[in-house]
Amino acid sequence: MDDAERRARFEELFVANFRPLLGYAARRMTDATSAADVVSNVFLVAWRRLDDVPPGDEARLWLYGTARRILANHHRSERRRSALVLKLGAHVTTHAQTESTELAVDLIEALEKLDADDAELLRLTAWEGLTPSQLAQMWGIPATTVRTRLHRARRRLRRELSGNAGPDPDMRQTTGASPLEISREDT
Repeated sequence: MDDAERRARFEELFVANFRPLLGYAARRMTDATSAADVVSNVFLVAWRRLDDVPPGDEARLWLYGTARRILANHHRSERRRSALVLKLGAHVTTHAQTESTELAVDLIEALEKLDADDAELLRLTAWEGLTPSQLAQMWGIPATTVRTRLHRARRRLRRELSGNAGPDPDMRQTTGASPLEISREDT
């Protein structure tokens, strides 16, 4: 299938299925923005795997199946996040709630000051519950590299939180490559 045929097939799938999929997602989500995100992800998967999308009426079923899996992933993430919030909330006293809120704000501000790759690595481990081994598999790099980068990201976060955000002794002079990309120095 050439590019023009792929584009035409995708547009046909999109036009025929966008509204029904948005309704499906909206009935299962708490807000319209999240439902739209789910549908966007469905069509992203469809574009990437267009050759796997069956022809005719089966295409809609394939898209619904993809939407169901994306919704399940979203709900799993939300349950994990809610469980973490409840777990953390159980340890917070009423007196400490103000301090907890201030700490959360400080933490968010510190994460925003970090390199985007460090912040993403910390979020994936803390909020999404992914292990260094899972991240290594996802990124295609050694688990030891992920553990080292996680250790350094945590140290940089602690420095940001303590207000000692000077030059980072761990940062090497690089060619501008993303810290999540493996370099010759990491092998």
